[in-house]
Amino acid sequence: TANGQVVYSIAEETERGASVGNIAKDLGIDAATLSARKFRMIAGSSKQYFNINASTGALSVIEPIDREQLCELKSACLLNYELVLENPLELYRIEFKVLDINDNSPSFPLSEYHINVPEFLSPGARFTLPNAQDLDEGTNSVQNYTLSPDERFHLEMQTRGDGSKYPELVLKKALDREQQATHRLILTAKDGGDPPKSGDVPVIVTVLDTNDNAPEFEHSVYRASILENSPSGTLVVRVHATDLDEGPNGEVRYSFSNTTSADLQQMFLIHPHSGEVTVNGVLAVQRPLLEMLIEAKDNGAFGMSSTAKLLVEITDVNNHGPEITITSLSSPIPEDAVPGTVIALLSIMDKDPGENGKVTCQIPDNLPFQLKPSLENYYSLITSGLLDRELISGYNVTITATDLGSPPITTQKTLWVLISDVNDNPPVFSADTFDVFVEENNPLGAFLYQVSASDPDMGENGRVSYMLRNSTVAGSALASLLSVSLANGSIYAKCAFDFEQLKSFFFQVEAKDNGSPPLSAAITVNVYISDQNDNAPAILYPTSQNGSVAVEVVPRLADEDYLVTKVVADDEDSAQNAWLSYHLAHSSDSTLFRLSSHSGELRTTRSMRSTDFLKHKVVVVVRDHGDPPLSSTVTVGILLADTLPQALPDFDDSGDPPPLLNTTNIYLIVSLACVSCIF
Repeated sequence: TANGQVVYSIAEETERGASVGNIAKDLGIDAATLSARKFRMIAGSSKQYFNINASTGALSVIEPIDREQLCELKSACLLNYELVLENPLELYRIEFKVLDINDNSPSFPLSEYHINVPEFLSPGARFTLPNAQDLDEGTNSVQNYTLSPDERFHLEMQTRGDGSKYPELVLKKALDREQQATHRLILTAKDGGDPPKSGDVPVIVTVLDTNDNAPEFEHSVYRASILENSPSGTLVVRVHATDLDEGPNGEVRYSFSNTTSADLQQMFLIHPHSGEVTVNGVLAVQRPLLEMLIEAKDNGAFGMSSTAKLLVEITDVNNHGPEITITSLSSPIPEDAVPGTVIALLSIMDKDPGENGKVTCQIPDNLPFQLKPSLENYYSLITSGLLDRELISGYNVTITATDLGSPPITTQKTLWVLISDVNDNPPVFSADTFDVFVEENNPLGAFLYQVSASDPDMGENGRVSYMLRNSTVAGSALASLLSVSLANGSIYAKCAFDFEQLKSFFFQVEAKDNGSPPLSAAITVNVYISDQNDNAPAILYPTSQNGSVAVEVVPRLADEDYLVTKVVADDEDSAQNAWLSYHLAHSSDSTLFRLSSHSGELRTTRSMRSTDFLKHKVVVVVRDHGDPPLSSTVTVGILLADTLPQALPDFDDSGDPPPLLNTTNIYLIVSLACVSCIF
């Protein structure tokens, strides 16, 4: 123990529970305070090998240590721990030195070793022997080698440049393979332990022969039969040749002779060691019998060889499907093609002979086509029903060809047959009639409506143009009232409509396609002209002549609610544009007259008085309910008199006071004067 560090030495493989020392005593710590000071021993490795008794401080083994597993080939095997104490905080370092014991025997990497020695080598030839391995260190590792006694071999130790030693096998006497082909020796390695341990390994010395025999086949000619559809890897035949020599001189390798054609060498594969001939790929040949030469050659320095013939008979199978070729195709075909029209000419072939090459053909039953046999191996695809491009614009025709082999092989080919359009559909409007509403006084060229017709045909056959059918409206030609766009069917007004003159009319628009011959359809368009407030009310009564004021005479003693006059007016417009209301715009005496807004009646609001003016002027406004409203005015002169005067007074001024001498007063004065003269 020094400077807070203690080092223990312990032999590997020490059993569990064995005492190592007393950490409290060695470090000078009171063992009774270990628990109170919360001691902890922190291991430097992931595995805990030692334990400290909290009461006594005794250090013991809890897991045996395998030095070779823990430190492998290190010369020094150390385990580091730290002991931590609190109150006060102290840190001690503990180091365990694991000592090696002789617990491993020398061993060789392989279970046996083989050495090949040519029989022509002279004595003194050397052969390196394997080194043994011992996981122990120092004197417990390998120290020396021994060889089992043999009159032809002995063992010598050699030293490398780094000082390491290795064993060598030295030939003492020339070998003769014919006398003894192999020699079995035992190489033993010993360590320096006490007691020592050892390990041995057999060393097999094989005497190599000189190449003086050529391989010989069992048969000079081999025969085999395979199916032409045999998959890759199928065994054709197994050839075999023997060589009396030993070692490489007696090892035989098989291959195809150079005289065998290259295509056959690609179709077949021969295993160089077993002599198995297998199929390699597809047997793409038309010959029923194939001939190949196989060569057997040994592995000697100067290889010797021999050949044998292989005859392979190819048995035909149904391995070719029908081939469908389109020699002629007419697409598209018109939709009005009559049944029996030829669409395509097909060639269907099968390379297999006999029944395997006979073919039947068919197409789906739900198509308006059928296959008709033509020349040998030729078929015609013809129409068998009516076609309608608007329903189906094209057909996928799948042709199925099946041969009569066992099992049969089926081939399919799909044709896309397009149907071309003919002009067999007239334009169609979405409705029988259209209603158009337009306000009167429309501007010239105003857009009224757009009619649209569809044509399911294609191209020019489906391109629709529009025109007006000749007719008259209210005595005028339709063309003077309307125009229609040839391309899109837009209808425009060529004049301004007047509701008061023409309230509604109808006409026909014709839609015609560009086919040959063209097809057409017509539709009736009803035009309803809606009213605008373009007419002011016309006052029918009372009327004025030559710009004079209309005069109404009212008795001098008229009572309240006396009907002075009734204003009568008319409006040529309709609906609310013709709804009239009456209003007093001006009255010389606002307390004397009132006007009914609905009937136009002008009545007195009270009885007449002697103080009332003799002349009154009333301005009546007649207004419609249009937007904006229009109005007319009429001026009515009202004369208060019991009889109609010979001459009507001037109503330009309605505010004159009543005269002092009116007609009645004059009559009274004249009468009084006459009576006075008589008296």
